[in-house]
Amino acid sequence: QVQLVESGGGLVQAGGSLRLSCAASGSIFRINAMGWYRQAPGKQREWVAGITTGSSTNYKDSVKGRFTVSRDNAKNTVWLQMNSLKPEDTAVYYCNADLVTGSSSDYKEYNRWGQGTQVTVSS
Repeated sequence: QVQLVESGGGLVQAGGSLRLSCAASGSIFRINAMGWYRQAPGKQREWVAGITTGSSTNYKDSVKGRFTVSRDNAKNTVWLQMNSLKPEDTAVYYCNADLVTGSSSDYKEYNRWGQGTQVTVSS
């Protein structure tokens, strides 16, 4: 069974920082694209940042310059470093990943979500 486990959320004052982590577990052969999403109360889930296998990154405009996504392929882990946090960043944050199990000649692909971690930014 392959899954993503998140950690690192919490309560922080505006201007503060948090670092979220997302670790994949199970018989992982490779992780392709990974991304972070968030869902604020009463709103749709939205994409925040993404990172490719080769570590190319992309960000939602409102977090550019404040958030940094990174990954360690050997550890099957992705991080989201969030600086200069604002109250509008308050949400449940989810990681998402395209996971591959098996081998290069016999593989299966899965898309998985983490369980979510609450980030609350007070003003």
